[in-house]
Amino acid sequence: MTTLPKRVDDNTALSNESIREAEEIFNSHLKRVGLKHTEQRDAILRTFLETHEHLSTEELHRLVKRSDPRIGFTTVYRTLKLLAECGLASGVAFHDGVTRYEHQYNRRSHHHMVCTECGSSVEFFSPEIEKVERDIGQKHHYVTTRNTFQVYGICERCQKKKHIKRELH
Repeated sequence: MTTLPKRVDDNTALSNESIREAEEIFNSHLKRVGLKHTEQRDAILRTFLETHEHLSTEELHRLVKRSDPRIGFTTVYRTLKLLAECGLASGVAFHDGVTRYEHQYNRRSHHHMVCTECGSSVEFFSPEIEKVERDIGQKHHYVTTRNTFQVYGICERCQKKKHIKRELH
């Protein structure tokens, strides 16, 4: 399993007030789609918001089971989908084909550069990309709410490894 680096955040932790606000957004969404508010969903949301990693469903499931071993994988999977629907989470596909999720509540928009060799990633901020999003939205009469932008390439460490390997042959 590739361990991805911690995310780049403006704030290292969400305040209790921010967590309550995120819970309100989530609970309003649940009500809107006709689903019940449950303690298990609350536990998944809180665990998710407290992390600063890009988490696969399996990784979040492992973390959640520490606080409540009764929570099943399917519940975590479905809850992540609900969190994405209401804008509290977004999925990011890295080089290994596994979708990982990161929380989006009160976060600056950011983007990812992903190494196709080792899977490492770098988060970066780009006002230019944000401007392109707004311009495209205006051109097509959309109010944009978010975007995903990923750049794939080979990191410096892997480039050096390849260079070294080439010299040996």
